[in-house]
Amino acid sequence: MRWMWIDRVVELVPRQKLVAIKHVSLAEDHLHEHFPAAAGRDALPVMPASLIVEGCAQTAGILVGHAEEFREKVILAKVGKFELDRDAFPGQTLRYSATIQQMDKVGAATVGTIELLEYGAGGTVTAAIVGRIDLMFSHLDNNMSGEKFPEHNFVFGESFKTLLRSSGVAGAW
Repeated sequence: MRWMWIDRVVELVPRQKLVAIKHVSLAEDHLHEHFPAAAGRDALPVMPASLIVEGCAQTAGILVGHAEEFREKVILAKVGKFELDRDAFPGQTLRYSATIQQMDKVGAATVGTIELLEYGAGGTVTAAIVGRIDLMFSHLDNNMSGEKFPEHNFVFGESFKTLLRSSGVAGAW
């Protein structure tokens, strides 16, 4: 995977829960297009909701992949529900929490929350739940079509391994 929409794993309870964070930074190119200044309007850089969904999917996908020691090629199969109550702006941090609801040989269902962390004076941090998401994942090699895919796990590549190692998550890879 080329694009990473999480910065660090901060909690992992194997086969149950994973929490990751994403720091929203004005250094990210996509923020300059959402939304640039226009006649009579200042720029309003905001994290696109589609990238927040992807951050949630990466968080939950790592949890599902970790459950089987990354032997399975885990792909997002369905976004069942997504709600987002507030936008995220540069300088804020998103905290994604994913929990496995059901898992079997063909895939997994997860639920998640999105929290917005804001940093105040004196090092205070406030957290508010701003979103919810239901995701379903497929174990690609156990798909019902019988389609065959390459043996190597192209889903969990070097970028994810680096992220996990730097977060202190041990792996069998």
